Amino acid sequence: MANKVTVIGAGSVGSTIAFMMAVRGIAAEIVLIDINEKKALGEAMDIRQGIPFCDPCKIYAGRYEDAKDSDIVVITSGIGRKPGQTRLELAQTNVNIMKSIAAEVSVAAPNAVYVIVSNPVDVLTYVFNKVTNIPEERIIGTGTLLDTARLRSRLADYLDVSQKNIHAYVLGEHGDSSFVPWSTARVCNIPLERFRASVTDQSAVLPELNYEEIERYMRTSGGKIIERKGATFYAIAISVCHICECIFDDANAVVAVSTMMHGEYGIEDCCLSIPTIISAKGVVGKVLPEMTEEEIGKLKFSAETLKGVISQVNL
Repeated sequence: MANKVTVIGAGSVGSTIAFMMAVRGIAAEIVLIDINEKKALGEAMDIRQGIPFCDPCKIYAGRYEDAKDSDIVVITSGIGRKPGQTRLELAQTNVNIMKSIAAEVSVAAPNAVYVIVSNPVDVLTYVFNKVTNIPEERIIGTGTLLDTARLRSRLADYLDVSQKNIHAYVLGEHGDSSFVPWSTARVCNIPLERFRASVTDQSAVLPELNYEEIERYMRTSGGKIIERKGATFYAIAISVCHICECIFDDANAVVAVSTMMHGEYGIEDCCLSIPTIISAKGVVGKVLPEMTEEEIGKLKFSAETLKGVISQVNL
Protein backbone atom coordinates (compact mmCIF):
# COMPACT_ATOMS: atom_id res chain seq x y z
CA MET A 1 0.00 0.00 0.00
CA ALA A 2 1.28 3.48 -0.91
CA ASN A 3 2.43 5.68 1.96
CA LYS A 4 0.03 8.55 2.63
CA VAL A 5 0.90 11.62 4.69
CA THR A 6 -1.35 14.51 5.62
CA VAL A 7 0.35 17.78 6.52
CA ILE A 8 -1.79 20.24 8.44
CA GLY A 9 -0.54 23.77 8.02
CA ALA A 10 0.75 25.06 4.68
CA GLY A 11 3.01 27.76 6.08
CA SER A 12 6.79 27.74 5.71
CA VAL A 13 7.26 24.63 7.87
CA GLY A 14 4.37 22.57 6.50
CA SER A 15 5.02 23.37 2.85
CA THR A 16 8.75 22.67 3.22
CA ILE A 17 7.95 19.30 4.82
CA ALA A 18 5.62 18.45 1.92
CA PHE A 19 8.22 19.59 -0.63
CA MET A 20 11.00 17.55 0.97
CA MET A 21 8.81 14.45 1.23
CA ALA A 22 8.04 14.70 -2.47
CA VAL A 23 11.67 15.24 -3.49
CA ARG A 24 12.96 12.38 -1.31
CA GLY A 25 10.15 10.01 -2.32
CA ILE A 26 9.02 9.44 1.26
CA ALA A 27 5.29 9.46 0.50
CA ALA A 28 3.29 8.49 -2.57
CA GLU A 29 0.35 10.66 -1.52
CA ILE A 30 0.53 13.98 0.33
CA VAL A 31 -2.44 16.07 1.45
CA LEU A 32 -1.91 19.71 2.45
CA ILE A 33 -4.59 21.19 4.72
CA ASP A 34 -4.72 24.81 5.82
CA ILE A 35 -7.37 27.22 7.01
CA ASN A 36 -6.11 29.36 4.13
CA GLU A 37 -7.23 27.03 1.36
CA LYS A 38 -5.85 29.30 -1.34
CA LYS A 39 -2.36 29.05 0.18
CA ALA A 40 -2.60 25.25 0.41
CA LEU A 41 -3.72 25.04 -3.22
CA GLY A 42 -0.81 27.18 -4.35
CA GLU A 43 1.78 25.22 -2.39
CA ALA A 44 0.44 21.87 -3.61
CA MET A 45 0.38 23.06 -7.22
CA ASP A 46 3.93 24.39 -7.01
CA ILE A 47 5.28 21.10 -5.66
CA ARG A 48 3.18 18.97 -8.01
CA GLN A 49 4.63 20.68 -11.07
CA GLY A 50 8.10 19.42 -10.13
CA ILE A 51 7.03 15.81 -9.62
CA PRO A 52 7.93 14.74 -13.20
CA PHE A 53 11.57 14.87 -12.03
CA CYS A 54 10.92 12.92 -8.80
CA ASP A 55 9.40 9.61 -7.77
CA PRO A 56 5.67 9.47 -8.55
CA CYS A 57 3.69 11.35 -5.92
CA LYS A 58 0.11 12.54 -5.74
CA ILE A 59 0.02 15.86 -3.87
CA TYR A 60 -3.02 18.04 -3.43
CA ALA A 61 -4.76 20.48 -1.11
CA GLY A 62 -7.67 19.11 0.86
CA ARG A 63 -9.88 19.31 3.92
CA TYR A 64 -9.93 17.24 7.07
CA GLU A 65 -11.98 14.46 5.53
CA ASP A 66 -9.20 13.99 2.95
CA ALA A 67 -6.90 12.81 5.76
CA LYS A 68 -8.79 9.50 5.70
CA ASP A 69 -6.46 6.47 5.51
CA SER A 70 -3.37 8.55 6.24
CA ASP A 71 -0.45 6.58 7.64
CA ILE A 72 1.04 9.70 9.20
CA VAL A 73 -0.48 13.08 10.05
CA VAL A 74 1.97 15.94 10.60
CA ILE A 75 0.61 18.97 12.46
CA THR A 76 2.46 22.26 11.97
CA SER A 77 -0.37 24.78 12.43
CA GLY A 78 -0.06 27.55 14.97
CA ILE A 79 1.07 31.11 15.50
CA GLY A 80 4.80 31.42 14.84
CA ARG A 81 7.34 32.52 17.42
CA LYS A 82 8.28 36.19 17.15
CA PRO A 83 11.78 37.58 17.79
CA GLY A 84 12.45 37.62 21.53
CA GLN A 85 9.41 35.48 22.30
CA THR A 86 9.81 32.13 24.08
CA ARG A 87 8.05 29.02 22.84
CA LEU A 88 6.09 28.78 26.06
CA GLU A 89 4.61 32.25 25.60
CA LEU A 90 2.78 30.83 22.61
CA ALA A 91 1.03 28.30 24.77
CA GLN A 92 -2.65 29.24 25.13
CA THR A 93 -3.18 30.48 21.57
CA ASN A 94 -1.65 27.38 20.05
CA VAL A 95 -3.36 25.09 22.55
CA ASN A 96 -6.69 26.42 21.28
CA ILE A 97 -5.63 25.87 17.67
CA MET A 98 -4.45 22.32 18.47
CA LYS A 99 -7.73 21.43 20.19
CA SER A 100 -9.66 22.59 17.13
CA ILE A 101 -7.49 20.57 14.75
CA ALA A 102 -7.45 17.47 16.97
CA ALA A 103 -11.25 17.33 17.13
CA GLU A 104 -11.44 17.14 13.33
CA VAL A 105 -8.44 15.15 12.15
CA SER A 106 -8.47 12.42 14.81
CA VAL A 107 -11.93 11.42 13.59
CA ALA A 108 -10.88 11.46 9.94
CA ALA A 109 -7.62 9.51 10.51
CA PRO A 110 -8.03 7.40 13.65
CA ASN A 111 -5.31 4.90 12.67
CA ALA A 112 -2.52 7.34 11.75
CA VAL A 113 0.69 8.05 13.63
CA TYR A 114 0.62 11.71 14.62
CA VAL A 115 3.74 13.87 14.50
CA ILE A 116 3.30 17.15 16.38
CA VAL A 117 5.58 19.98 15.22
CA SER A 118 3.74 23.12 16.40
CA ASN A 119 5.23 25.00 19.36
CA PRO A 120 5.34 24.77 22.29
CA VAL A 121 5.68 21.21 21.04
CA ASP A 122 5.82 19.41 24.40
CA VAL A 123 2.71 21.17 25.69
CA LEU A 124 0.83 20.56 22.44
CA THR A 125 1.87 16.90 22.34
CA TYR A 126 0.46 16.57 25.86
CA VAL A 127 -2.75 18.37 24.81
CA PHE A 128 -3.21 16.07 21.79
CA ASN A 129 -2.87 13.08 24.12
CA LYS A 130 -5.53 14.45 26.45
CA VAL A 131 -8.16 15.66 23.96
CA THR A 132 -8.17 12.71 21.52
CA ASN A 133 -8.69 8.96 21.69
CA ILE A 134 -5.53 8.29 19.67
CA PRO A 135 -3.34 5.76 21.55
CA GLU A 136 -0.36 7.59 23.05
CA GLU A 137 2.17 5.35 21.29
CA ARG A 138 0.96 6.92 18.05
CA ILE A 139 1.52 10.50 19.22
CA ILE A 140 5.06 11.83 18.75
CA GLY A 141 6.25 15.38 19.29
CA THR A 142 9.38 16.47 17.43
CA GLY A 143 10.70 17.54 20.83
CA THR A 144 14.47 17.98 21.06
CA LEU A 145 15.27 16.17 17.81
CA LEU A 146 16.21 19.46 16.14
CA ASP A 147 18.14 20.61 19.23
CA THR A 148 20.02 17.31 19.12
CA ALA A 149 20.88 17.87 15.45
CA ARG A 150 22.17 21.35 16.30
CA LEU A 151 24.28 19.90 19.13
CA ARG A 152 25.80 17.22 16.91
CA SER A 153 26.47 19.77 14.20
CA ARG A 154 28.45 21.95 16.59
CA LEU A 155 30.36 19.01 18.07
CA ALA A 156 31.28 17.92 14.55
CA ASP A 157 32.78 21.38 13.97
CA TYR A 158 35.00 20.97 17.03
CA LEU A 159 36.00 17.35 16.42
CA ASP A 160 36.26 17.35 12.61
CA VAL A 161 34.29 14.11 12.24
CA SER A 162 31.04 13.21 10.52
CA GLN A 163 27.96 14.28 12.42
CA LYS A 164 26.70 10.70 12.01
CA ASN A 165 29.52 9.42 14.23
CA ILE A 166 28.43 11.63 17.13
CA HIS A 167 25.97 10.17 19.63
CA ALA A 168 24.93 12.96 21.95
CA TYR A 169 21.46 14.14 22.87
CA VAL A 170 19.55 17.16 24.08
CA LEU A 171 16.83 16.02 26.49
CA GLY A 172 13.86 17.53 28.29
CA GLU A 173 11.77 20.40 26.97
CA HIS A 174 12.20 21.83 23.49
CA GLY A 175 12.94 25.17 25.05
CA ASP A 176 14.81 26.98 27.78
CA SER A 177 14.94 24.11 30.28
CA SER A 178 16.46 21.61 27.84
CA PHE A 179 19.91 20.25 28.72
CA VAL A 180 22.74 18.10 27.42
CA PRO A 181 23.61 14.99 29.47
CA TRP A 182 27.32 15.22 28.71
CA SER A 183 28.09 12.05 30.68
CA THR A 184 26.28 9.99 28.01
CA ALA A 185 27.89 11.62 24.94
CA ARG A 186 29.95 9.34 22.71
CA VAL A 187 31.95 9.72 19.49
CA CYS A 188 32.62 6.45 17.63
CA ASN A 189 31.73 4.66 20.89
CA ILE A 190 34.41 6.64 22.75
CA PRO A 191 33.36 8.90 25.65
CA LEU A 192 33.31 12.47 24.37
CA GLU A 193 35.93 13.81 26.77
CA ARG A 194 38.43 11.11 25.70
CA PHE A 195 37.96 11.41 21.93
CA ARG A 196 40.65 14.03 21.21
CA ALA A 197 43.30 11.92 22.93
CA SER A 198 42.31 8.85 20.92
CA VAL A 199 42.93 10.44 17.50
CA THR A 200 46.26 9.19 16.04
CA ASP A 201 46.59 11.87 13.35
CA GLN A 202 49.05 14.20 15.07
CA SER A 203 48.56 16.83 12.36
CA ALA A 204 44.91 17.24 13.36
CA VAL A 205 44.54 20.24 15.59
CA LEU A 206 41.33 19.74 17.55
CA PRO A 207 40.37 22.57 19.89
CA GLU A 208 39.43 21.98 23.51
CA LEU A 209 35.69 21.44 23.85
CA ASN A 210 33.96 24.53 25.19
CA TYR A 211 30.85 22.91 26.65
CA GLU A 212 29.29 26.22 27.59
CA GLU A 213 29.71 27.60 24.06
CA ILE A 214 28.42 24.40 22.46
CA GLU A 215 25.31 24.39 24.62
CA ARG A 216 24.78 28.12 24.03
CA TYR A 217 25.02 27.53 20.26
CA MET A 218 22.42 24.77 20.47
CA ARG A 219 20.10 26.85 22.62
CA THR A 220 20.29 30.13 20.70
CA SER A 221 20.40 28.87 17.10
CA GLY A 222 16.64 29.03 16.57
CA GLY A 223 16.39 32.60 17.84
CA LYS A 224 19.30 33.72 15.66
CA ILE A 225 17.73 32.20 12.55
CA ILE A 226 14.40 33.87 13.33
CA GLU A 227 16.19 37.20 13.81
CA ARG A 228 18.04 36.84 10.51
CA LYS A 229 15.40 35.37 8.19
CA GLY A 230 12.11 35.53 10.07
CA ALA A 231 11.46 31.82 10.64
CA THR A 232 13.09 28.39 10.89
CA PHE A 233 11.87 25.70 8.53
CA TYR A 234 14.57 23.80 6.63
CA ALA A 235 16.16 21.93 9.55
CA ILE A 236 12.85 21.12 11.23
CA ALA A 237 11.50 19.85 7.89
CA ILE A 238 14.50 17.52 7.56
CA SER A 239 13.91 16.35 11.15
CA VAL A 240 10.23 15.60 10.50
CA CYS A 241 11.09 13.72 7.30
CA HIS A 242 13.58 11.64 9.30
CA ILE A 243 10.83 10.67 11.77
CA CYS A 244 8.50 9.74 8.90
CA GLU A 245 11.19 7.64 7.22
CA CYS A 246 11.81 5.79 10.49
CA ILE A 247 8.08 5.03 10.71
CA PHE A 248 7.70 3.91 7.09
CA ASP A 249 10.90 1.85 7.24
CA ASP A 250 9.80 0.21 10.52
CA ALA A 251 13.30 1.12 11.61
CA ASN A 252 13.19 0.76 15.40
CA ALA A 253 15.34 3.89 15.38
CA VAL A 254 16.34 5.67 18.58
CA VAL A 255 15.59 9.40 18.40
CA ALA A 256 15.08 12.21 20.90
CA VAL A 257 11.37 12.95 20.58
CA SER A 258 8.62 14.06 22.94
CA THR A 259 6.20 11.42 24.24
CA MET A 260 4.14 10.76 27.34
CA MET A 261 6.17 9.80 30.40
CA HIS A 262 5.08 7.03 32.77
CA GLY A 263 7.55 6.94 35.63
CA GLU A 264 10.78 7.12 33.62
CA TYR A 265 13.29 8.87 35.89
CA GLY A 266 10.39 9.42 38.30
CA ILE A 267 8.44 11.61 35.84
CA GLU A 268 4.71 11.09 35.31
CA ASP A 269 1.98 12.68 33.16
CA CYS A 270 4.19 14.93 31.08
CA CYS A 271 5.49 14.94 27.50
CA LEU A 272 9.19 15.63 27.01
CA SER A 273 12.14 14.16 25.14
CA ILE A 274 14.28 11.21 26.09
CA PRO A 275 15.79 8.65 23.65
CA THR A 276 12.77 6.87 22.16
CA ILE A 277 12.44 3.88 19.82
CA ILE A 278 10.08 4.48 16.90
CA SER A 279 8.86 2.10 14.23
CA ALA A 280 5.81 1.56 12.02
CA LYS A 281 3.62 1.38 15.14
CA GLY A 282 4.92 4.68 16.47
CA VAL A 283 6.60 4.49 19.86
CA VAL A 284 7.64 0.94 20.73
CA GLY A 285 9.89 1.69 23.68
CA LYS A 286 12.26 4.10 25.36
CA VAL A 287 15.95 3.97 26.13
CA LEU A 288 16.98 5.16 29.58
CA PRO A 289 20.64 6.21 29.55
CA GLU A 290 22.48 6.06 32.85
CA MET A 291 22.78 9.73 33.79
CA THR A 292 24.32 11.49 36.76
CA GLU A 293 22.12 12.67 39.63
CA GLU A 294 22.63 16.25 38.45
CA GLU A 295 21.46 15.38 34.94
CA ILE A 296 18.39 13.53 36.23
CA GLY A 297 17.66 16.60 38.33
CA LYS A 298 17.77 18.76 35.20
CA LEU A 299 15.35 16.42 33.45
CA LYS A 300 12.96 16.60 36.40
CA PHE A 301 13.26 20.39 36.45
CA SER A 302 12.35 20.44 32.76
CA ALA A 303 9.28 18.31 33.51
CA GLU A 304 8.21 20.64 36.32
CA THR A 305 8.68 23.64 34.02
CA LEU A 306 6.35 22.09 31.46
CA LYS A 307 3.81 21.06 34.10
CA GLY A 308 3.80 24.64 35.33
CA VAL A 309 2.82 25.87 31.86
CA ILE A 310 0.19 23.14 31.42
CA SER A 311 -1.35 24.10 34.75
CA GLN A 312 -1.84 27.65 33.46
CA VAL A 313 -3.52 26.82 30.12
CA ASN A 314 -7.12 25.86 29.52
CA LEU A 315 -7.27 22.33 28.15
